[in-house]
This record gives sequence, C-alpha cells and structure tokens, in this order.
Amino acid sequence: MQVQSYRDLIVWQKSMDLVERVYRMTGVFPKEEMYGLSSQVRRAAVSIPSNIAEGQARKSTAEFLNFLSIAQGSRAEVETQTLIAQRLGYVTPSQITEIISLLEEISKMINTLRAKLKP
Repeated sequence: MQVQSYRDLIVWQKSMDLVERVYRMTGVFPKEEMYGLSSQVRRAAVSIPSNIAEGQARKSTAEFLNFLSIAQGSRAEVETQTLIAQRLGYVTPSQITEIISLLEEISKMINTLRAKLKP
C-alpha cells in the first residue's frame, strides 16, 4: 500500500476533525482544568494525527505500524478522558455522542490500515 502523503489518509483527516472537536469541547471546561484534564485530552487528541503523519513519513512499514499503534493508544486516552469529562459534567450528551462516534470510526480505520500494511 503506497500513499503519497499522510494528508491523503482519511484516518488522518478524521483525526484532525477530532482535534477540532476536542479543542471546542475543552474550551468551556472550568478554568481550574486548564492545566489538568483540558490540557491532557488536547495533547492526546493532537497525538493521534501527529503519530499517523510521522509514521507515514518514515517510509518504513514496520515504523508506520508502530506509530499507528501509538495513535491507537492515544485514541483510547482521548476516549477515557472524554468519559471522565462526562462524569464530571463538563460536556453535553451530544458532544459525548459526537466524539465517541468519531473515536470509534478512527479506531476502526486505524485497525483496517494496520491490517492492510501487515505482510
């Protein structure tokens, strides 16, 4: 499987959409969360497309697979942190539905890409 640029990968594009949604979601968190949950979930969200991009840019299938694994771990972090925000009452039900749905889609896409890359 040969891709010219990570920007061509739909999973990268969806991950970028997720980053936007996470930034909007955390923008209304209480100020005391600025250096706590808000910062943590933002970093984890940014890590997803960043690792996809870095892995694809390495040009080695083994490295790409490793970076996709890291992206999948960051995806699980975002999901967990979003569920924590829900428990704390920081997010609306519609935000939860939207973000969790996008996270599930990204997870499936990462798994599919990993399967296609494996020899």
